[in-house]
Amino acid sequence: MSFLNVKVGYFLAYRQIKRSSYWITALIIFIMMVTFLNLVVISGILVGLISGSSNDFRTHYSGDVFIKPNTEYKFIDNSRYIYQVASNLPDVDAVSVRYLEPVQLEANYKRLITGNKVRDVASSLLTGIDPEIENAVTSLSELVVEGTYLEDTDTNEVLIGSGLLEQYSIGLGESTLEGVQVGSNIRLSVGDTSQEVVVKGIVDTKTSEIAQRVYMTQKQMRNILGRNSDQSNEIAISLKDLEPPIDADRVKNDIVNSNISSSALVQNWEEAQGSFFKDLSSTFAILGNIIGATGLGVASITVFIVIFINAISRKKFIGIMKGIGISGSAIRFSYLFQSVFYACLGTAFGLMILYGLLVPYFELHPIDFPFSDGVLFVSTGGTLWRVGMLFVTTLIAGFVPAQMIIRKNTLDSILGR
Repeated sequence: MSFLNVKVGYFLAYRQIKRSSYWITALIIFIMMVTFLNLVVISGILVGLISGSSNDFRTHYSGDVFIKPNTEYKFIDNSRYIYQVASNLPDVDAVSVRYLEPVQLEANYKRLITGNKVRDVASSLLTGIDPEIENAVTSLSELVVEGTYLEDTDTNEVLIGSGLLEQYSIGLGESTLEGVQVGSNIRLSVGDTSQEVVVKGIVDTKTSEIAQRVYMTQKQMRNILGRNSDQSNEIAISLKDLEPPIDADRVKNDIVNSNISSSALVQNWEEAQGSFFKDLSSTFAILGNIIGATGLGVASITVFIVIFINAISRKKFIGIMKGIGISGSAIRFSYLFQSVFYACLGTAFGLMILYGLLVPYFELHPIDFPFSDGVLFVSTGGTLWRVGMLFVTTLIAGFVPAQMIIRKNTLDSILGR
């Protein structure tokens, strides 16, 4: 390969593109653009479906570091010490301590006397929180769609998750309460202890760990249960919002190395989610790649056909060029440059649409899936990898037909045989 062949090939490609039909050129570039978007967007939406659910879990439930009891323990012992250790770490922004207790909810119980209503019950987890600190960690108040958020001075008032209410969970389960609104009275039963409370707000989210709970202040809950404040069930920790992001594993290890109780299991946010999100995300990524590969194959065939027809129609001209001394390598380069031209413009327009339109749109308007608010997940590495695949397949699609024509006998090409 000589530099002269490259220069001649570039000149021939430039002349060919300049003289070709604008409509055909625009169509090929459009196909390249759609193929690129197909490669990135389909996979991005499928992975974003899980990514949106994972982000909600982290943002509104687990925080960046999550502590729960080890499997053989019911409580996190010495919770106040763990709270102090975590709060004093320089990278920690806020620490929320939660107290949990299985509870039975009962609504419309006052109508039982008249015989007009059957027993309306549901099982849930009663969650005691410090409203201000919990909101600092998980922004729980943002999920209140009816009523108002809890205040530390509230007594006999609760927030109830949408997953426990019939009007929010139609067809999704039998253990729901019917007709419960903001201001409704419900009865909480824990063992032999019962307490009548008022629904102050409704928390609506697709994260089941939140939607299936009832929230009240820690003070009120401990008064009802007689729970020791040093025995919590969950501790959620949020880290400071810095650039670059703080390593959650480093904070996790700092807590583990602080001689905390063996009853505490400290996890980063990914570990707290378990393997479900990661496995499902990998599965959807494979499905997206399969769909994208199909589109890539269609685009490659399209480029192959266009260049093959172009080469066939110019077979006599190619023969003449070979006859006057233009090497086959220069002619091959001309078709490769044409392929690169189509791929470059198609990818450029695709990137403009992707980052200028689609990514901002899905950030503002997530896709409303039944179990998550899907976003468009686009990673820089994944995008560059798909750009590379598009270029390689386009180059192959341009090289093969050119090689088929150039290998023909020069005299046969000139005579059209």
